[in-house]
Amino acid sequence: MQTTRTTPSRSAKRVHYDEEIIHPILDEALFCTVSYAVNGQPMAIPTAFARKGDKIYIHGSVGSHFMRELEKGSPACISVMITDGLVLAKSAFSHTVNYRSVILFATAEKVTDETERMEALALITDHLIPGRWADLRPTTASEMRKTMVLAFSLAEASAKVRAGGPNDEPEDLDLPTWSGVIPMKTVQLGPVTAEASAGTPLPDYLR
Repeated sequence: MQTTRTTPSRSAKRVHYDEEIIHPILDEALFCTVSYAVNGQPMAIPTAFARKGDKIYIHGSVGSHFMRELEKGSPACISVMITDGLVLAKSAFSHTVNYRSVILFATAEKVTDETERMEALALITDHLIPGRWADLRPTTASEMRKTMVLAFSLAEASAKVRAGGPNDEPEDLDLPTWSGVIPMKTVQLGPVTAEASAGTPLPDYLR
């Protein structure tokens, strides 16, 4: 949704408000940064998350200062960014980045329904490692009592995307300096088995 807070002051042509753009970025990004303020002191916490429909979920300890402040209704700004490439121009001033990002503004909704809480934890787990939740022992009642789940609406969210090559100044085009794009990608490496799992076959979802 376009609001005063989701309207950029620069590069407005890169902004999107459609869920067809916003949702895939959230589904690909593994972590978000939650920013808020306490008594005028800015705070920013990176954390895992997952999306379902028009909400994202995060979780944390019930004793966490971060979670308890958000539970009170502190306004939050949540951001994600995926870097697709470093854009090298012929001048330092014209260097930039190819990226896909989402920023949303919301206040937390504490999830109290036990079914939704468990589903959110499964979503977050499988967002990081698809197929992992079904391979784990069941979460205990004690663990659930120690865990808080918060939901944030995507109603006030926007995406910003930059793609393509460098935009060199006309007078720089003939300079003998290389310009172009260095593609970037997050890659999972091979799993490293813990001692306690020595001899346990690697599950198919980790291959």
